[in-house]
Amino acid sequence: MENDFNIDTAAAISPSSLHSEPRQEEGEEPLSSDDDQRVYLVPFRWWKEAQDSSSSEIKRGIPYAASPSPPYGGPMKIFNNIFNSDIAFNLRKEDELLCNGVNGEVGVSSRDYALVPGEMWLQTLKWHSDSKSSSKEKKGFSAVEEDMSDVYPLQLRLSVLRETSALSVKISKKDNSVECFRRACKIFNLEAEPLRVWDFSGQTTLLFLNDKNKVIKESQRQTEQDPLLELQVYGLSDSVRNRGARKDENGQYSNGTSYFMNGSANNGSNSFRSSSSNLLGNSSEAGTLGLTGLQNLGNTCFMNSALQCLAHTPKLVDYFLGDYKREINLENPLGMNGEIASSFGDLLKKLWAPGATPLAPRTFKLKLAHFAPQFSGFNQHDSQELLAFLLDGLHEDLNRVKCKPYVEAKDSDDRPDEEVADEYWRNHLARNDSIIVDICQGQYRSTLVCPVCRKVSVTFDPFMYLSLPLPSTSTRTMTLTVVKTDGSTKPSPFTVTVPKNGKLEDLTQAVSTACSLAADETLLLAEIYNNRIIRFLEEPTDSLSLIRDNDQLVAYRLPKDVGEAPLFVFMHQQIEEQSLGGKLTPSWRAFGIPLVVRKSMANGFDIHEVYAKLVAPFLVPGEDTLDNNDGSDSTATEEIMDTDDACLTRLSGSPETSDKEEPNTQSDTKFQFYLTNEKGTEKGLEIGMGELEKPTPNPERLYVLVSWSVNMANRYDVKPLSSLPEVFKSGFFMKRPQESVSLYKCLEAFLKEEPLGPDDMWYCPVCKKHCQASKKLDLWRLPEILVIHLKRFSYSRFLKNKLETYVDFPTHDLDLSGYIAKKGGQSSNRYILYAISNHYGSMGGGHYTAFVHHGGDQWYDFDDSHVSPVGEDKIKTSAAYVLFYRRVEDA
Repeated sequence: MENDFNIDTAAAISPSSLHSEPRQEEGEEPLSSDDDQRVYLVPFRWWKEAQDSSSSEIKRGIPYAASPSPPYGGPMKIFNNIFNSDIAFNLRKEDELLCNGVNGEVGVSSRDYALVPGEMWLQTLKWHSDSKSSSKEKKGFSAVEEDMSDVYPLQLRLSVLRETSALSVKISKKDNSVECFRRACKIFNLEAEPLRVWDFSGQTTLLFLNDKNKVIKESQRQTEQDPLLELQVYGLSDSVRNRGARKDENGQYSNGTSYFMNGSANNGSNSFRSSSSNLLGNSSEAGTLGLTGLQNLGNTCFMNSALQCLAHTPKLVDYFLGDYKREINLENPLGMNGEIASSFGDLLKKLWAPGATPLAPRTFKLKLAHFAPQFSGFNQHDSQELLAFLLDGLHEDLNRVKCKPYVEAKDSDDRPDEEVADEYWRNHLARNDSIIVDICQGQYRSTLVCPVCRKVSVTFDPFMYLSLPLPSTSTRTMTLTVVKTDGSTKPSPFTVTVPKNGKLEDLTQAVSTACSLAADETLLLAEIYNNRIIRFLEEPTDSLSLIRDNDQLVAYRLPKDVGEAPLFVFMHQQIEEQSLGGKLTPSWRAFGIPLVVRKSMANGFDIHEVYAKLVAPFLVPGEDTLDNNDGSDSTATEEIMDTDDACLTRLSGSPETSDKEEPNTQSDTKFQFYLTNEKGTEKGLEIGMGELEKPTPNPERLYVLVSWSVNMANRYDVKPLSSLPEVFKSGFFMKRPQESVSLYKCLEAFLKEEPLGPDDMWYCPVCKKHCQASKKLDLWRLPEILVIHLKRFSYSRFLKNKLETYVDFPTHDLDLSGYIAKKGGQSSNRYILYAISNHYGSMGGGHYTAFVHHGGDQWYDFDDSHVSPVGEDKIKTSAAYVLFYRRVEDA
C-alpha cells in the first residue's frame, strides 16, 4: 500500500507543551511565531542537503523507527480492534544507525524525517532559497504552491514505554477534527515503507528525562493524562502527484520531491518569508507564509479584504514584523494610545507566522469598534472607509513627532511652485512623520481661480489615496409603455436609448421620437406600482438616476390645447374568489394599467362613453353580442348604454350604490363607476348617467374606480392591459452592455478643472467674499505605495447606487509620468499592481474579497478564510474597488 503523504510537508510542535496540555480552541488565533522555540518535522533529505558533510549537527541526531502498537488484549480484543480506530504507533531508537553514523543513503526514502528546532529550520530554508535563486533554470525540491497553502493543526499524545525504552504516539479522533484525523491516517500509515524520524532538537531526550523524574504518568493507557502536542502540518495534499520514493530515468526521486544529480535541492517552502525580509534573501517565490485567511465574524468581509491588502504591502509588512513598538507614540492626543497599531501588528505577525491556520480577528475587531463605533456590530461596511480610518489611525499611533509645532499656511504669492511645494511638504513632515507617511502619502497641487477678479490661489496638500470618479461615456436603455388616450390601439412598449446621466426631458424626447408623437400631442409620464399611479414625472430637469431599473413607467399620449380640462384617471377592479375559512368568498382585486384622458365631462353619461372607447381595443372578437356590429367603439358604447330605465335615471350618490362589503352583482352586463382616491382604495359615490358631482369645484385630477363584473371581464382580453415591462429587465439572456473605461480616463476626470459646489464656496481674499471658484488638481509628489479608490458608490437624496463600470487598469506598468506637474523629479513614476480589494453585489450588501500578488507571477484569491490561486487574467473585473500599486524603479 503506497503512502499518500506529500514529502513537501513540515510540522511544528511546541516543546513547552511536553509539560502541559494546552489545547487551542476552535477559532482562537494562534500564538505569534516570535522567538520560535517550536520543533519542526521536515523531510530528512531536504534538511541534510543544507548541512555541510562534516557538520556536527548530522552526527548528533537520534534516529527512531516507527512500528505499529500491539493490539488490545483480553476478552474484548476483537471488539476493541474494530471500534477503536485511533492511530497508535511506537517510536524505537535505532541503535545500529546511531553507532554507525549517517551514510549517504540515509534519508533517501520518502518516509525519513527530521525533528529540528525553529532556528535551524529557518537557516535551512534560507539555504534552499539561496540555492534556488542561483539556479532558477533547474527544477529543485519544489512544492506545489496550492499544496503548500494547505495548513491545518494536528493533536497527538506521547508517553514513554519503560519496558521497551520506546515512545508511544497516539492520535485520537476526539482531539482532532474529522478532516485532520483522516489526513493523519494517510501520513502515519505504517503499512507502506518503514518510517524513520531523526531528532536533532533534543526533545525526545527531554521526554525520557521527564519520565525518570516521574513527571509523565506510568500507564500508557491513561491517555487523558499523556502530554498533548499540537502539530501544525504544512502542504499536505490529498491529490499527491507522485507517491512513494522511486527514481526516474533522470535519477530524481518522484515523491513530490526532485533532487539534482549533484546533490543540490530546492524546496517550494524555501521561499517562506520570516519576520525579516533579509532572512531568506530576495527570492521572488512564495510558500505558505502570508497565505493565511481571515475568518468572517459576521459581515466582516469588508475588513478582511482591506486587511489582506495591507498585510501584503511590502515595506509595511517588514516594518510590523520588526520592532515597530518602539515607535508607538503614547503622547499623541490624535492617536489611540498605540492600541490600533499594536492590534494590527499582532494580527500581521500571526498572518505571517509559519503554519498559521485561518485566523479569527476578534481582538482587532474589538479595538476597531472601540475607536471607530461606526464599525461596531455586524453590519456590512465599506472597505475603503475602513482603509482610510486604519491608515490614519496607524499614522497617528506611530507618529514620530511627539510635539507638533504650529505651522501657518502661506499663500503662494506668485512664488515658484517648486519652492511653495517644498515648503508645504516640510511643514507637513514637521507635524507628521511615520511609516505611513514614508510609504503611503503623496502631494497634489490645488489651484483655485476666482471667477470675478481672477485671483489665483495655489496650495499643496498631502493625500493618502486617490479617489477617482468613474466617468460615464455610455448610454442607458429604458423601456416604457406608451398608451393612447383615444382608444384607437392597445398599449405598446418602446425601448429607447438615453444618456446615462441625462434628465427627464431627454427621456421624453426619445419616447416622442420613437412613438412618432404628433405635433398636437404631448406626453405625460407616470410610474405605476400595484396597478395605480404612484407619481407623475413632470419636472423636465429631474435626473434619470431617480428612475430605477425595476420601475414600471407609462407614457400617456394626450392632446394639446385642452384648456383647463381635468385629468380623469380610471383604475380597474374585478371580482376574485378567495378561500376564507374553507369556503370561497368573492372580493374585489385591482388589475391593469390605469387609463387616463384629459377632457371636460359634465355628467356620468360622458364618463361611461369615454371609458367604453378606452377599453374598446381589448374586446374579444367573436362574441354573440358583437356579431351584428360594425365597430368596437359603437358596440362598447351601446353595451353600456343598453341598461334598464332605472340605470338611466340613477344619479350620483344614490343610496342603492352603497355596497362596500360584498361585490354588487345586480348588473352583470355593465361597468360600475365610483369616485375614489388616488390610491383606488376607497369606493365613494357611484357615478350614474346624470350630472357629475365633483369633490371640488375645479379639480386638477379626478380618480374613477371602475368595477368589472365577471361577465364583462370574460368579454374583454385584459392581458395586454395588465402586462407592463420594467424599465430594464436583467436576466440570463439579457444583460446590460458592459461599460468600460480606462484607469487613465478616471484619473483625467479627477484632475480636470471644475467649479466648486454651492456648499463648498471659496473665500476670495481680494473680493472679500465667498465665491464659486473653479478648482484644478494636479499630482505633484507620488508615494511609494499608491492606493487608488474607484468611486463605485453614488449617493443622492432619494437613491443609493453602485456603478458596475469595468475599469481597465494596468497590472504591470502604470505610468503616471504624463500626469505629474512637477518636472525633473528624481523618483520613478511607474507602478506595478500588487493587491485589489473587490466588491461583488449591490449597494448596501454584497461581498468583499481580495486579490493579492504573492511571489513570482502568482496571484491569490483571499475570500475570508479561503485562499486559492487565481490566474492573472482573472483579476481584472468590474468588481475592482480599491487598487494597490507599488513603485518600480526605471530601468
